Amino acid sequence: MAAPTARGVLFVHSSPGALCPHIEWAAGRALGRAVNFTWETQPVLRGAHRTEYYWEGPQGTGAAIASALRGWEHLRYEVTEDPGPGSDGARWMHTPDLGIFFSQTDSAGNTVIPEDRVRYAMEVAAGDALELHRELRLALGQAWDDELEPFRHASDVTPVVWLHKVG
Repeated sequence: MAAPTARGVLFVHSSPGALCPHIEWAAGRALGRAVNFTWETQPVLRGAHRTEYYWEGPQGTGAAIASALRGWEHLRYEVTEDPGPGSDGARWMHTPDLGIFFSQTDSAGNTVIPEDRVRYAMEVAAGDALELHRELRLALGQAWDDELEPFRHASDVTPVVWLHKVG
């Protein structure tokens, strides 16, 4: 019996040009077939390129793609795997400074924090609201989201608009 099919997206937010063919090779190897990406200039970082690739494969393919790209210097990426029958969704985020972050996701794409992780955050915080806030931000992968956000929205069609808090 064949493994259930999963779907997801590989977002390469920034890659040096010389690394682009290697990323295609690594993703193709994880998918079990050759792939060709459409690369665009990443306006947030001079000399960098970006791409999105919608994939389909057996459950666990998202993990295979994320693992194939893990630890590459100067590479910012996200891999998502949609939930399916008998499996949770998942998201992997990677930045050069922070490394890789994994989270389960629900059917709407929200990060799911397991009960044990919430209990750990409460225990570590021991009544300190700032420490609880820090632990929950860590559990949500907030630092990865913060670093990737400008790269997610930057393209020739949708330029980055920096908003500043007033007041």
